[in-house]
Amino acid sequence: MTERTVLTQADITRALTRISHEILESNRGSENLVILGIPTRGVALAQRIAEIIQRIEPASAAVRVGSLDVTMYRDDLAHTRTRTPAPTQVPGSIDGATVVLVDDVLYSGRTIRAALDALGDHGRPSVVRLAVLVDRGHRELPIRADFVGKNLPSATHERINVHVTEVDGDEFVSIEGGMES
Repeated sequence: MTERTVLTQADITRALTRISHEILESNRGSENLVILGIPTRGVALAQRIAEIIQRIEPASAAVRVGSLDVTMYRDDLAHTRTRTPAPTQVPGSIDGATVVLVDDVLYSGRTIRAALDALGDHGRPSVVRLAVLVDRGHRELPIRADFVGKNLPSATHERINVHVTEVDGDEFVSIEGGMES
């Protein structure tokens, strides 16, 4: 079994910058935009995307950024190891807003399904979009990301590890569990 780095810190920065530009283009600016990260690493990524958007369009209104914990909305609680719920922090009303959910890895789609359920408890956005750093495939639900940093096809036995400075102290994406060559 091996582990190999597939994204460096510079690659992650470039991907988040591209995603930020794509969000602005899709939304025609930052007006009425709310960016919500899914804990744990999605929160750090959401904060970075909001900061990049502010740098790209400094004259625009501040982008609202927060977090959306989905732990108790998951449909696989009985089958999966869960983490301790994190606080949800939704900045103001999301009614009529464009909400961009941000997560580190899109895999089965179950986390995003849970996020959509959780979001409904906080209001009714006009549009919900999804941004992910890595899309690894293997969907179990009909969910697709609107903004993707890197498509990374992988085997189901492989694990994608995302490290971000704010949480892990270092920054890279690796894949482990492949066979040695």
